Amino acid sequence: MSTDTRAAITIDPKSTSRKGLRTPKDTTSDKVVGGLSHGVLAVWSIVVILPMLWTLVGSFKTTKEIFASPFGLPANWNFDNYVNAWVKNNFGGMFLNTVIVVGVALVLVMVLGAMCAYVLARFALPGSRVIYYLMLAGLTFPVFLAIVPLFFILQGMGLLNTLPGLIITYVAFALPFTVFFLFSFFKSLPYEIQEAAYVDGAGEWRTFFQVMLPMAKPGMAAIAIMNFLGLWNQFLLPISLNTNQDNYVLSQGMANFASAAGYQVDFGAMFAAVIITIVPVLVVYVLFQRQLQGSVSQGTSK
Repeated sequence: MSTDTRAAITIDPKSTSRKGLRTPKDTTSDKVVGGLSHGVLAVWSIVVILPMLWTLVGSFKTTKEIFASPFGLPANWNFDNYVNAWVKNNFGGMFLNTVIVVGVALVLVMVLGAMCAYVLARFALPGSRVIYYLMLAGLTFPVFLAIVPLFFILQGMGLLNTLPGLIITYVAFALPFTVFFLFSFFKSLPYEIQEAAYVDGAGEWRTFFQVMLPMAKPGMAAIAIMNFLGLWNQFLLPISLNTNQDNYVLSQGMANFASAAGYQVDFGAMFAAVIITIVPVLVVYVLFQRQLQGSVSQGTSK
């Protein structure tokens, strides 16, 4: 191609100006919808944040100060209520029990759920569809209907009122949603990478743990956060299957703390106990919210 020809087909930068292009403009309806959505979000933020701030400020007050000035600041900012909740009401022991139960259950449900979802999504095994639909059916089964059967099952296994029994129950109820959520992630992964791992001599276990599982990291992070929130705040299962006070978790401790004192509740210590209970959830969500947003955007783009 000659120099003259190249010069003839060269695009003039001035011709790419935006004068002839239509720029999208917000219509009146778009502005109305945007304004309404922002207004609803602002109201919802106030509804969520104000009670939390009120509880946080109340955790530094005495019960007398809370009733005398519910919305005022405390006269003395001290941590006596937190000490009372942590030591006198045994929230330290219940916090440790909760960390053990939720931590072990979360690890087990993530490993088992990922392995089950991988097999169901990547291999055409006899009955795999039936197993998948049974997992979906588990999502529709109300928890309270399983309390009585679970009670007798754990009693027969010698695990009633124990932390291992609570861990097994948590895993059983979190597994269906974990498999359902991760199924689509493993299904969307390219088969060429799996075949390349086989060609390089990797077995099924190595292919799963070193190749396929890291590729599903966004989905793993998202479902781990969801499972953590659900298991940490679980109330019905522990209150029904764990009546030994030495093995109480935080949700049971909160209910017991509020009901045991009757009308002589130490509201300052109770507010401090609420803060102790919700702080780990907030910390985990703040630390991993980017992974959650990334997994959602990746899932929608697929």
